[in-house]
Amino acid sequence: MSEASVRRKPNRQPVLLDTELDHLPPELRWREWMGRVEAVIFSASEPVPREVLARVVGKNCNLELIIDDIRAELAGRPYELVSVAGGWQHRTRKVFGDAIRAAFGTAAGEGTKELSQAEALVLMCIAYFQPITRGELSSFFGKEVSRDLIGVLRAQELIASGPRSPQPGAPYTYVTTKNFLSQFGLDTLRQLPDFEALEDAGLLSKERLLAGDIMPGFSDRDYEPVE
Repeated sequence: MSEASVRRKPNRQPVLLDTELDHLPPELRWREWMGRVEAVIFSASEPVPREVLARVVGKNCNLELIIDDIRAELAGRPYELVSVAGGWQHRTRKVFGDAIRAAFGTAAGEGTKELSQAEALVLMCIAYFQPITRGELSSFFGKEVSRDLIGVLRAQELIASGPRSPQPGAPYTYVTTKNFLSQFGLDTLRQLPDFEALEDAGLLSKERLLAGDIMPGFSDRDYEPVE
């Protein structure tokens, strides 16, 4: 191999980064860690999890305090640092949504197709009762939930296939995705509104769903007829 080809060979070794920064005084070390964490989050197109951020700071660095300090410095800015889908991400503050729509015709994060009422209700049922099969979803509504409807939710990466059900035939179940959390601004599924609170507010009734009582405003064409 020639010397020239050796020089052209890309370096595939991991970048060596001084994460401890012991040569810096504590205040400057903290500022450097803050800058690194914000730079990593800013450059990413998806929420950045803790294990990724931990690669650029010292082993004794408190990432929660780093995030708090970054958030404090962003106060008053048109964007903020949010905890979503198991990581952190920069997002435009909602108050500027109208300005963004006026400029581009859509707000940040609104690139996906708006869900129909039926699609939204099926997605809600999957979120609360996952892992759940299409047959179990159909029992909620008293009508067969169409494969096309499931396909819309899958195409938007709001749901994915879960584990096989122990039912006869081992049908696939459906679960929500990290993109679901991201689209709805949730860090974990534990942040979903409490089901009992929704029932108390009259927004949802598990008994009505299980009885096949379709909520007002839903058309039969959103479902396949039961054969």
